[in-house]
Amino acid sequence: MPQRYISRLRLTSFRNYASAALDLAPRHVVLTGENGAGKTNLIEAVSLLSPGRGLRRAPFDTLALSGSDGNWAVAASIETEYGPVDIGTGAAGDAGSRRVRINGTNASSVTQMSEYLRLLWLTPAMDGLFSGPASERRRFFDRLVTTLIPGHGAAVADFETAMRQRNRLLDENGDPAWMSAIEAQMAEYASAVHFARTDSLTHLQALMASSVADTGFPEALLDLSPLLEDAEPKTASELEGELALRWRASRALDRAAGRTTLGPHRVDFSVTHRQKGMPAGLCSTGEQKALLIGLVLIHARLVKEMTGIAPFLLLDEIAAHLDPKRRAALFDALDKLDTQCWMTGTDPVLFADLGARAQHFAVASGQLHQTG
Repeated sequence: MPQRYISRLRLTSFRNYASAALDLAPRHVVLTGENGAGKTNLIEAVSLLSPGRGLRRAPFDTLALSGSDGNWAVAASIETEYGPVDIGTGAAGDAGSRRVRINGTNASSVTQMSEYLRLLWLTPAMDGLFSGPASERRRFFDRLVTTLIPGHGAAVADFETAMRQRNRLLDENGDPAWMSAIEAQMAEYASAVHFARTDSLTHLQALMASSVADTGFPEALLDLSPLLEDAEPKTASELEGELALRWRASRALDRAAGRTTLGPHRVDFSVTHRQKGMPAGLCSTGEQKALLIGLVLIHARLVKEMTGIAPFLLLDEIAAHLDPKRRAALFDALDKLDTQCWMTGTDPVLFADLGARAQHFAVASGQLHQTG
């Protein structure tokens, strides 16, 4: 039985759910139904119990049920080894924002939810991750890092906000002193982002190289492209100083390019199939999906080891393209994580081997019916 699990989930005016209620046991959760029934909407609601905009990255003012007053809400009871915790999030007064409440009290920040639960997810949109643009791989890796270091996502967002300010100033030929102040702020955020990424990668690589890494899925070699090609400052203050100097020196180049050409927003995350020695982008679609699943399973173990909190996994349409052997390996690996995993699919047969290890729900037109 997992130490932490979601025992109750309530949705109000969320996506295609006018209201929904699930009372759950400490087992996996399987949601099956036709496309468009609301399976992904439900696990998207769960994903909002973490920092960020959830697994679809949708603006908060687009989440409400069509025709409603816009006041969507998601509430969950989390059973922990210290007792139950009630967490809720929903539309705030300001358009495009949300509020978070924990045990009936307004949270100081969205990252406060991470004290009670961590979340990782895989969706079909990630299937082309390794052959797609670097920005998508970077966003995926930053999501992994945020599950381990909850403040990382905010640091990435703060850097990007400051960078946009610098780009506007460059375009407007703004005040150099103001530019220097923004560049110093960018350097502080960039340093935090860089060291969170590299530290997380180091721990993840070490765990992958250990015997614990036997998940039944291909092993991966991971890498991040250098932030600075010709130097690697060892401390945060050294990196901040170096970045500020380089941004000052590159103002003319960046003005001509219309963007900031150096920084953590240019870093790429790469994955190589260890056994084949082949970049993931050149592997078959099935191998890429297997690599992605193996990576998320190992990262879940890392989060549990380093934080003491086994992350909940949200796996959308996870079994559709896995053969029986790989499905069995996935279900066994999920059991070993000692966590509650939420899975969706169109065919209940794909999850039959889970048996009593999961609670099964049929989803149809925003309605839920327990089937096992």
